[in-house]
Amino acid sequence: MRNFIITVDGRQYEVSVEEVGTGETSPVTAQNVAAPAPSQSAPAKGVKVLSPFPGLIKNLLVANGTAVKKDQPILVLEAMKMDNDIAAPCAGVVTFQVTKGSNVESDAVLAVIG
Repeated sequence: MRNFIITVDGRQYEVSVEEVGTGETSPVTAQNVAAPAPSQSAPAKGVKVLSPFPGLIKNLLVANGTAVKKDQPILVLEAMKMDNDIAAPCAGVVTFQVTKGSNVESDAVLAVIG
């Protein structure tokens, strides 16, 4: 499974793509593979902040690399036309795995606190 961020009509969508078929592989070229956004690579250590439900990343409340306190809101996740603050589960430095305007599914990694 490979994750990608695509932009359609100015809106970003996070998609996961699974290769299926006869087992034959085609060569990878710049024309047939888009690189995942740099923010998608998770740090090796830290506490993952997971999305509790599908939604839209409406706002990032702190800058990437900011030290945050436990229970401090770090982003706003919009779901069913309601804004939901997502808080840091522990103290540490936040590394976002999503961008403002991204759509996420349940259990998607939103950030890592390390």
